[in-house]
Amino acid sequence: MPKDIAVIDIGMTNKKVSVYDSSLRLLDSLSRSFAPIVVGGFETHDLDGMENWFLDRLAEFGKRHDIGAISVTTHGATLVCVGDDGRPCAPCVLYTYEPGPEFQKRFYDKVGDPVALQAETGTPALSALINPSKGLFFLGENFPRDYERTRLVLTYPQYWTYRLTGEAGAEGTYVANHSYLWDWRKERYSAVADRLGVADKMPSPLRKSWDILGTIQGGIAARTGLSPDTIVTMGIHDSNASLLPHLAKKGRTGFVLNSTGTWCVLMHPQERYGFEEGELGKVVFFNRSAYLDPVKTAIFLGGMEYDTWTGLLAKVTGKRCADPGDAAYRPLFEASDCFILPEVVPGSGQFPGSKARAVENGKTYLLQDMESGGPVPDFFRHPEKAMAVLDASLAIQTLVALERAGLRRGMEVYTEGGFRKNADYNALLATALPEGSVFLTDLAEATSFGAAMCGVAALEKSEPGALSGRFEIEYRKVKPMAGAGAGGGAGVGGGAFAAYREKWLALVGLESPAEKEKEA
Repeated sequence: MPKDIAVIDIGMTNKKVSVYDSSLRLLDSLSRSFAPIVVGGFETHDLDGMENWFLDRLAEFGKRHDIGAISVTTHGATLVCVGDDGRPCAPCVLYTYEPGPEFQKRFYDKVGDPVALQAETGTPALSALINPSKGLFFLGENFPRDYERTRLVLTYPQYWTYRLTGEAGAEGTYVANHSYLWDWRKERYSAVADRLGVADKMPSPLRKSWDILGTIQGGIAARTGLSPDTIVTMGIHDSNASLLPHLAKKGRTGFVLNSTGTWCVLMHPQERYGFEEGELGKVVFFNRSAYLDPVKTAIFLGGMEYDTWTGLLAKVTGKRCADPGDAAYRPLFEASDCFILPEVVPGSGQFPGSKARAVENGKTYLLQDMESGGPVPDFFRHPEKAMAVLDASLAIQTLVALERAGLRRGMEVYTEGGFRKNADYNALLATALPEGSVFLTDLAEATSFGAAMCGVAALEKSEPGALSGRFEIEYRKVKPMAGAGAGGGAGVGGGAFAAYREKWLALVGLESPAEKEKEA
């Protein structure tokens, strides 16, 4: 009789345990959040609290479902140092902590030139501790005694699968994800891992996400009531879990997934690894798909930008505004005198030199000043117009990220996640990409779903592509925005939106697509 799959899905905000059957139907799901624990003045993940909650949910669901496999997926940029007792020996600091420019300089003085490292490891320089190798360096500086007790350095999904099985392993979607820890050309842990002294503390070789790491430990079986024969897969990075259903349906190359949430992650599966001329030094990187193929990727904190600016708008006006509709955009684009510019978290996305601000009639209003009660632009007192300015900003940021992820003329783009519900945002993308096709997907809980695919593949000793006949994904084509103006190719073209976009890009110091095409 077919077994069910339990999925532990660990996001930065919400943690979730779900159960799927072998036909990939969702049977059960519960979620909750965990407040960080402050250790030594730094916010850290509540690993013990999460573990107890996960095991209690497995015990609860195990009474209702015949669970044969557990699959784990987690957010990125997190490593856990494990000691001889099999438990964390140093705090697991949140990657959002920004230790400052002097720390960043010390890190690169230790490990090497960031541009050269990007070519070797596919990793760009990101702010805070978003390059997880910086988290290791941070522990060495701030918790040296704890850090010295490290026996294993485990990537985040593999920490949790280790806790379930007692077996240590590594898989490609996480090790190679903007970590500086994997050398793509040598297919080994990188010089950065060597210089940090962790290369021999990280498991090898890299395995696929649906490979079986082991079965649950006896203590886990006793605690949850699950069979000791319950298998645990290797684990998978969350964005790559979201990508996996599309790889099964559409093939392993030839499209870009626009996975939206707190992070907007633009993922372009490719056949080869390598940067194009002019890309080094930009916020573009390569991660690996569940099949260990290269995925050219660009990211920005789109969901956080949206939440920050809409929160400020609600504070100013006393209300929130939904999509303003097509009529709000033509006058905005024709006047081209109101803008919202990134980045809410400096250095986190495609515009590392840009400060979060609004601009109206040439006057700049810094986000930090507005949040502190300072003056706001007049358009902020008109919620529909402000929302149009914000949606245009998010669409332009996405177009820059699509370009850096290698979008080509006519290539399909699939939007899933939170921004799938933002009709104006998607219509603006479709306006800018008329030779391509922008589609909305209907795949709910894509991350957990992709992780469940790994569990089914492991139980059936197959691979995720073999499961494509068990589920359907609707790809609903998005129509361009009426009156916003034509696009013309991969983000290049005339019309009202294109002209507005050129001015927006000039404000953040980027050359417009139209100018690039003239030079070419």
